[in-house]
Amino acid sequence: MRVALAQINPTVGDIAGNHALIAGAIDEARRSSADLLVLPELAVCGYPPKDLLLKPDLIDGCAEAVADLASRCQGLTAVIGYPTPSPAPMGAPLYNAAAVCADGAVQATVIKTLLPTYDVFDERRYFEPGERPITVPCGDHRLGITICEDLWNEEALFERRLYVEEPAAHLAGLGASLLINTAASPFTRDKQDFRLKLMAHVAKRHGLPLVYVNQVGGNDELVFDGGSCVVNGRGEVIAHAAGFAEDFLVVDLDAPAAAAEPAYPRGIAGVYHALVLGLRDYCRKCGFTSVVLGLSGGIDSALSAAICVDALGPERVTGVTMPSRYSSSGSVDDAEELAVRMGITFHRIPIEGPHGAFEGALSEVFAGLEPDVTEENVQARIRGTLLMAISNKTGSMLVTTGNKSELAVGYCTLYGDMAGGLAVLSDLPKTQVYEMARWINSGPDSPLLERFGGPVIPEATISKPPSAELRPDQVDQDSLPPYDVLDAIIERYVEREQPVSVIVAETGFDAEMVARFAGLIDRNEYKRKQAAPGLKVTGRAFGFGRRVPIAQRYRSRVVEAVGE
Repeated sequence: MRVALAQINPTVGDIAGNHALIAGAIDEARRSSADLLVLPELAVCGYPPKDLLLKPDLIDGCAEAVADLASRCQGLTAVIGYPTPSPAPMGAPLYNAAAVCADGAVQATVIKTLLPTYDVFDERRYFEPGERPITVPCGDHRLGITICEDLWNEEALFERRLYVEEPAAHLAGLGASLLINTAASPFTRDKQDFRLKLMAHVAKRHGLPLVYVNQVGGNDELVFDGGSCVVNGRGEVIAHAAGFAEDFLVVDLDAPAAAAEPAYPRGIAGVYHALVLGLRDYCRKCGFTSVVLGLSGGIDSALSAAICVDALGPERVTGVTMPSRYSSSGSVDDAEELAVRMGITFHRIPIEGPHGAFEGALSEVFAGLEPDVTEENVQARIRGTLLMAISNKTGSMLVTTGNKSELAVGYCTLYGDMAGGLAVLSDLPKTQVYEMARWINSGPDSPLLERFGGPVIPEATISKPPSAELRPDQVDQDSLPPYDVLDAIIERYVEREQPVSVIVAETGFDAEMVARFAGLIDRNEYKRKQAAPGLKVTGRAFGFGRRVPIAQRYRSRVVEAVGE
């Protein structure tokens, strides 16, 4: 059997555009003499469609699109993901389905069995699970089709399984000769290695080849990295599609094939490519052609600018430095040098005048009160106002540059440096900000190093102590522990949900310090609820995958014991 894998980049809700992508894949599969074409999960409507699934017009449009696409499947079988109504009188109104199209019609409909309801997934809100796995004939084969989560329940690989059913095992028992997984699996750092391990385990366990097709592209906070592949019955990857790009892969399952090492960017390089793709698609799918961002001379804004340049090109990026009375000349110089190295538009707008005007306007109200963080926040909000004005006037999207470490503990100003349309680094801890900046400047596979013929981020930006520069001689460590310590606390408290007592016991960190910053993470949920959407690259990002109440009084017993 000759199988085509269409790793496409659908846009959520764009049924006509996604139909065109799928129709093009059908044409390409026919030109490639493929017997079988596999497309991603919910390819017709894009993933995740969220509450668009509540709109009858969308469901009707998907059905019409599938009927038309099926009519094009002559001499070819295609597996096409889409939402379809459930005929049952009880339960959720829809199925997450895959249409098996051949001979000009839909020959079978496969229903997703395991519906995830954790992290960013909420499929039980919309879908009813399938009950009876079925195999579908295709030439001399019987296809065992699973949909994304259906494969993620292997006892040997998961410490705590979430489901009783094992769809792949059921299908193997029903006589499937080829396993297929059609997926929309979002990126997180190093997830691809686990995916390949999972695919290899399933294929080897049942002695069956496995075809895995994942969508690619950014849809709001989620980035889909592709990485589609074919694994033989010995658990060896014999073909692998590109990471972070659309691809079309054709594999002859009957021809001998050697194991293939996936050419997939890993570690910090993979995270970088995810952020570039996520930003590019967010702009493209939301209708923005250019971006603007503040350049402080610090590492966060420098890294954000570099990602913007790679995503959109330097001609579509504007950087603005807005020095105050507390800004060092070095920071202003570093911001300008960064802009010159990458060839972006650069503006310098001092805020001393607006800052003085604000102080004058507030002088009577603030009479007799000592200066505090309020005056610092005024500066950040002046900068946010200026950047939003440029965004409004030019139509450029404002990119906010704060990282996960700052967002976690509230070391950011609401309506100031948090203002923007997309928070590119909001799921990147500060330690990884430094790791990525160094990789961009000197990594052997750094796209910007090759593109510009040398480092783009000034060394002074990387080496100097980080500072918001909102008061004299300020550095971040006046208010925060070293970032390697803070990031370890955040990773354990947010991503692993470890109690403070466990963090203290396993790390040896000071209990009062851990309790204090755990308390700050809890108390600053109100800021994060008002933050720009961010791109998810870790196992647990702030956003719709972490649902914590704002008005709540839960505190860890350890936090309460030390009085925060």
